[in-house]
Amino acid sequence: MSAHPHPGPAFAQHNHAHCAHDALTRAEAITKEAGVRLTPVRRRVLEILLEEHKALGAYDVLARLAAEGFGNQPPVAYRALEFLVEHGLAHRIQRLNAFTACTHIGQAHAPAFLICRSCATVAEAEAAPARAALEQSAAALGFAIERTTIEALGLCPACRGAT
Repeated sequence: MSAHPHPGPAFAQHNHAHCAHDALTRAEAITKEAGVRLTPVRRRVLEILLEEHKALGAYDVLARLAAEGFGNQPPVAYRALEFLVEHGLAHRIQRLNAFTACTHIGQAHAPAFLICRSCATVAEAEAAPARAALEQSAAALGFAIERTTIEALGLCPACRGAT
């Protein structure tokens, strides 16, 4: 598991065009290596998620796809989103019932999601220490954790500065 000392580019100033391009390049390599296709619909859904570091609901994605001629049936968006999550190119944010592009594509990681309650920006933070503590506590109770999602709600630096 790679360590990520900072929450990635979401809360930091960065060249977002380069960020998105780099993520798409990595996504193409990963899908090719896995022997699966990044179809035009899947690629476009990833591009939509990469436009901003925010989480989007499936119907938001579907509206964009429909406007661009990719179809307007919910399975179009859901299948593409499920594919992206399955291959580590996107994450599902349970609290928001939404999806966000992975900011560490191609790296083994289990992030915690930092969600700004004001602007809806989502950042990934390293969660290994929190997960280890939770697993230790669970094991002491005889519980075997199979899946963990850590989501924290708060204010990003920009929104904190605006208050």
